[in-house]
Amino acid sequence: MVRLLRAIAHALAGWWIIRMRFPKLSPGQREQEVQRWAERMLNLMGISLRVLGTPPAHGPMLVVCNHLSWLDILAIHAARHVRFVSKAGVRHWPLIGPMASAAGTLFIERERARDAMRVVHHMSAALREGDVIAVFPEGTTSDGQGLLPFHANLLQAALSSGTPIQPAALRFAIASTGETSHAPRYVDDDSLLGSLWDTLRSPPLLAIVRFGEPQQPGGRDRRSWARSLHADVQALRREID
Repeated sequence: MVRLLRAIAHALAGWWIIRMRFPKLSPGQREQEVQRWAERMLNLMGISLRVLGTPPAHGPMLVVCNHLSWLDILAIHAARHVRFVSKAGVRHWPLIGPMASAAGTLFIERERARDAMRVVHHMSAALREGDVIAVFPEGTTSDGQGLLPFHANLLQAALSSGTPIQPAALRFAIASTGETSHAPRYVDDDSLLGSLWDTLRSPPLLAIVRFGEPQQPGGRDRRSWARSLHADVQALRREID
Protein backbone atom coordinates (compact mmCIF):
# COMPACT_ATOMS: atom_id res chain seq x y z
CA MET A 1 0.00 0.00 0.00
CA VAL A 2 2.90 2.38 0.78
CA ARG A 3 4.35 1.82 -2.70
CA LEU A 4 0.97 2.54 -4.25
CA LEU A 5 0.52 5.81 -2.35
CA ARG A 6 4.03 6.94 -3.26
CA ALA A 7 3.48 6.08 -6.91
CA ILE A 8 0.20 8.03 -6.98
CA ALA A 9 1.86 11.02 -5.33
CA HIS A 10 4.71 10.91 -7.86
CA ALA A 11 2.25 10.64 -10.74
CA LEU A 12 0.44 13.72 -9.47
CA ALA A 13 3.77 15.51 -9.14
CA GLY A 14 4.48 14.64 -12.78
CA TRP A 15 1.13 16.05 -13.82
CA TRP A 16 1.95 19.28 -11.94
CA ILE A 17 5.34 19.52 -13.68
CA ILE A 18 3.66 19.17 -17.06
CA ARG A 19 1.06 21.84 -16.30
CA MET A 20 3.29 24.36 -14.56
CA ARG A 21 6.91 23.81 -15.63
CA PHE A 22 6.89 22.32 -19.14
CA PRO A 23 5.77 25.55 -20.86
CA LYS A 24 8.94 27.24 -19.55
CA LEU A 25 11.37 24.45 -20.50
CA SER A 26 13.31 23.79 -23.68
CA PRO A 27 12.76 20.44 -25.48
CA GLY A 28 16.03 19.14 -24.04
CA GLN A 29 15.04 20.13 -20.51
CA ARG A 30 11.68 18.44 -20.94
CA GLU A 31 13.42 15.22 -21.99
CA GLN A 32 15.60 15.36 -18.87
CA GLU A 33 12.54 15.91 -16.67
CA VAL A 34 10.77 12.92 -18.20
CA GLN A 35 13.81 10.67 -17.73
CA ARG A 36 14.29 11.77 -14.10
CA TRP A 37 10.59 11.28 -13.39
CA ALA A 38 10.66 7.76 -14.85
CA GLU A 39 13.78 6.84 -12.86
CA ARG A 40 12.14 8.07 -9.67
CA MET A 41 8.90 6.22 -10.38
CA LEU A 42 10.73 2.94 -10.85
CA ASN A 43 12.55 3.53 -7.57
CA LEU A 44 9.31 4.26 -5.70
CA MET A 45 7.78 1.07 -7.10
CA GLY A 46 10.70 -1.01 -5.86
CA ILE A 47 12.18 -1.55 -9.32
CA SER A 48 15.86 -1.12 -10.09
CA LEU A 49 17.15 -0.58 -13.62
CA ARG A 50 20.00 -2.25 -15.46
CA VAL A 51 20.94 -0.86 -18.87
CA LEU A 52 23.14 -3.01 -21.10
CA GLY A 53 24.63 -1.85 -24.37
CA THR A 54 24.56 1.79 -25.42
CA PRO A 55 21.31 3.78 -25.64
CA PRO A 56 21.13 6.22 -28.57
CA ALA A 57 23.17 9.31 -27.66
CA HIS A 58 21.19 11.43 -30.09
CA GLY A 59 18.73 11.19 -32.94
CA PRO A 60 17.61 10.52 -35.44
CA MET A 61 17.07 6.94 -34.31
CA LEU A 62 14.20 4.48 -34.37
CA VAL A 63 14.33 1.98 -31.49
CA VAL A 64 12.42 -1.32 -31.83
CA CYS A 65 11.81 -3.47 -28.77
CA ASN A 66 9.77 -6.42 -27.53
CA HIS A 67 6.62 -5.52 -25.62
CA LEU A 68 5.71 -7.05 -22.27
CA SER A 69 3.80 -4.51 -20.19
CA TRP A 70 2.82 -0.91 -19.55
CA LEU A 71 6.01 -0.94 -17.44
CA ASP A 72 8.12 -1.11 -20.63
CA ILE A 73 7.56 2.60 -21.23
CA LEU A 74 8.82 3.58 -17.78
CA ALA A 75 11.89 1.35 -18.10
CA ILE A 76 12.87 2.69 -21.51
CA HIS A 77 12.20 6.31 -20.51
CA ALA A 78 14.42 5.81 -17.47
CA ALA A 79 17.19 4.46 -19.71
CA ARG A 80 16.81 7.16 -22.35
CA HIS A 81 14.04 9.59 -23.22
CA VAL A 82 12.30 8.61 -26.45
CA ARG A 83 9.06 9.44 -28.19
CA PHE A 84 6.79 6.42 -28.20
CA VAL A 85 4.14 5.34 -30.67
CA SER A 86 1.12 4.17 -28.66
CA LYS A 87 -2.47 3.14 -29.22
CA ALA A 88 -4.85 6.10 -29.35
CA GLY A 89 -6.82 4.96 -26.30
CA VAL A 90 -3.89 5.78 -24.00
CA ARG A 91 -4.45 9.46 -24.74
CA HIS A 92 -7.66 9.31 -22.68
CA TRP A 93 -6.30 7.44 -19.65
CA PRO A 94 -6.45 9.53 -16.45
CA LEU A 95 -3.07 11.10 -15.61
CA ILE A 96 -1.21 8.76 -17.97
CA GLY A 97 -2.77 10.24 -21.13
CA PRO A 98 -1.74 13.87 -20.52
CA MET A 99 1.70 12.77 -19.36
CA ALA A 100 2.21 10.58 -22.43
CA SER A 101 1.17 13.47 -24.67
CA ALA A 102 3.57 15.84 -22.91
CA ALA A 103 6.39 13.31 -23.36
CA GLY A 104 5.87 13.50 -27.12
CA THR A 105 3.94 10.27 -27.70
CA LEU A 106 2.53 9.74 -31.19
CA PHE A 107 -0.87 8.06 -31.07
CA ILE A 108 -2.15 5.54 -33.60
CA GLU A 109 -5.67 4.20 -34.09
CA ARG A 110 -4.89 0.55 -34.70
CA GLU A 111 -8.44 -0.24 -35.76
CA ARG A 112 -8.02 2.04 -38.78
CA ALA A 113 -5.57 0.55 -41.29
CA ARG A 114 -4.97 3.90 -42.98
CA ASP A 115 -4.04 5.62 -39.74
CA ALA A 116 -0.64 3.90 -39.90
CA MET A 117 0.15 6.01 -42.98
CA ARG A 118 -0.61 9.19 -41.05
CA VAL A 119 1.59 8.13 -38.14
CA VAL A 120 4.43 7.11 -40.49
CA HIS A 121 4.28 10.59 -42.01
CA HIS A 122 4.58 12.24 -38.58
CA MET A 123 7.30 9.82 -37.51
CA SER A 124 9.31 10.55 -40.66
CA ALA A 125 9.06 14.30 -40.04
CA ALA A 126 10.11 13.89 -36.39
CA LEU A 127 13.05 11.67 -37.33
CA ARG A 128 14.24 14.18 -39.90
CA GLU A 129 14.24 16.75 -37.10
CA GLY A 130 16.54 14.51 -35.05
CA ASP A 131 14.13 12.80 -32.64
CA VAL A 132 14.55 9.37 -31.06
CA ILE A 133 11.36 7.33 -31.46
CA ALA A 134 10.59 3.89 -30.01
CA VAL A 135 8.06 1.40 -31.34
CA PHE A 136 6.89 -2.06 -30.31
CA PRO A 137 6.54 -3.79 -33.69
CA GLU A 138 4.73 -6.79 -32.18
CA GLY A 139 1.78 -4.41 -32.00
CA THR A 140 0.65 -5.71 -28.62
CA THR A 141 2.07 -7.14 -25.41
CA SER A 142 3.14 -10.78 -25.20
CA ASP A 143 3.59 -13.18 -22.29
CA GLY A 144 7.37 -12.96 -22.63
CA GLN A 145 7.72 -16.65 -23.49
CA GLY A 146 8.18 -15.86 -27.17
CA LEU A 147 8.27 -13.00 -29.62
CA LEU A 148 5.24 -12.24 -31.77
CA PRO A 149 5.75 -11.47 -35.48
CA PHE A 150 6.84 -7.90 -36.23
CA HIS A 151 4.57 -5.58 -38.19
CA ALA A 152 6.60 -3.74 -40.81
CA ASN A 153 4.40 -0.68 -41.43
CA LEU A 154 6.01 1.73 -38.96
CA LEU A 155 9.51 0.81 -40.13
CA GLN A 156 8.71 2.73 -43.31
CA ALA A 157 9.38 5.93 -41.34
CA ALA A 158 13.05 4.94 -40.99
CA LEU A 159 13.33 4.10 -44.66
CA SER A 160 11.62 7.31 -45.77
CA SER A 161 13.84 9.48 -43.56
CA GLY A 162 17.07 7.50 -43.96
CA THR A 163 17.16 6.82 -40.22
CA PRO A 164 19.04 3.95 -38.54
CA ILE A 165 17.15 1.44 -36.41
CA GLN A 166 18.45 0.19 -33.06
CA PRO A 167 17.05 -3.11 -31.73
CA ALA A 168 16.50 -3.48 -27.99
CA ALA A 169 15.12 -6.09 -25.60
CA LEU A 170 13.41 -5.97 -22.21
CA ARG A 171 13.02 -8.38 -19.33
CA PHE A 172 11.67 -8.01 -15.79
CA ALA A 173 13.24 -10.18 -13.09
CA ILE A 174 13.06 -10.72 -9.35
CA ALA A 175 16.01 -8.68 -8.14
CA SER A 176 17.16 -11.15 -5.49
CA THR A 177 17.21 -14.24 -7.71
CA GLY A 178 17.35 -13.03 -11.32
CA GLU A 179 14.36 -15.24 -12.11
CA THR A 180 11.96 -13.80 -14.68
CA SER A 181 9.00 -12.05 -13.06
CA HIS A 182 5.55 -12.13 -14.61
CA ALA A 183 4.10 -9.66 -12.10
CA PRO A 184 4.01 -6.76 -14.61
CA ARG A 185 2.37 -8.88 -17.34
CA TYR A 186 -0.40 -7.11 -19.20
CA VAL A 187 -1.82 -9.43 -21.86
CA ASP A 188 -5.19 -10.70 -23.01
CA ASP A 189 -7.74 -10.15 -20.20
CA ASP A 190 -5.30 -8.63 -17.70
CA SER A 191 -6.43 -5.26 -16.41
CA LEU A 192 -4.11 -2.29 -16.02
CA LEU A 193 -5.02 -1.90 -12.35
CA GLY A 194 -4.52 -5.59 -11.70
CA SER A 195 -1.13 -5.56 -13.39
CA LEU A 196 -0.13 -2.45 -11.44
CA TRP A 197 -1.18 -4.02 -8.14
CA ASP A 198 0.67 -7.27 -8.88
CA THR A 199 3.79 -5.26 -9.67
CA LEU A 200 3.59 -3.18 -6.50
CA ARG A 201 3.08 -6.15 -4.18
CA SER A 202 5.79 -8.30 -5.77
CA PRO A 203 9.31 -8.64 -4.32
CA PRO A 204 11.72 -5.93 -5.55
CA LEU A 205 12.11 -6.18 -9.31
CA LEU A 206 14.88 -5.56 -11.79
CA ALA A 207 14.13 -4.05 -15.19
CA ILE A 208 16.76 -5.04 -17.75
CA VAL A 209 17.01 -3.06 -20.98
CA ARG A 210 19.51 -4.37 -23.53
CA PHE A 211 20.36 -2.14 -26.49
CA GLY A 212 21.87 -3.64 -29.63
CA GLU A 213 23.84 -2.01 -32.42
CA PRO A 214 22.20 0.55 -34.76
CA GLN A 215 21.57 -0.59 -38.32
CA GLN A 216 21.60 1.67 -41.36
CA PRO A 217 18.69 1.39 -43.82
CA GLY A 218 20.93 0.83 -46.85
CA GLY A 219 18.90 -0.75 -49.64
CA ARG A 220 16.56 -2.65 -47.35
CA ASP A 221 12.80 -3.07 -47.72
CA ARG A 222 10.62 -2.87 -44.65
CA ARG A 223 9.39 -6.48 -44.63
CA SER A 224 12.80 -8.10 -44.86
CA TRP A 225 14.12 -5.60 -42.31
CA ALA A 226 11.27 -6.49 -39.96
CA ARG A 227 12.18 -10.17 -40.19
CA SER A 228 15.86 -9.39 -39.58
CA LEU A 229 15.06 -7.15 -36.61
CA HIS A 230 12.81 -9.84 -35.15
CA ALA A 231 15.80 -12.20 -35.11
CA ASP A 232 18.02 -9.48 -33.61
CA VAL A 233 15.60 -8.70 -30.77
CA GLN A 234 15.18 -12.41 -30.14
CA ALA A 235 18.96 -12.75 -29.82
CA LEU A 236 19.11 -9.79 -27.41
CA ARG A 237 16.38 -11.37 -25.31
CA ARG A 238 18.40 -14.58 -25.03
CA GLU A 239 21.36 -12.54 -23.78
CA ILE A 240 19.36 -11.24 -20.82
CA ASP A 241 17.41 -14.42 -20.00
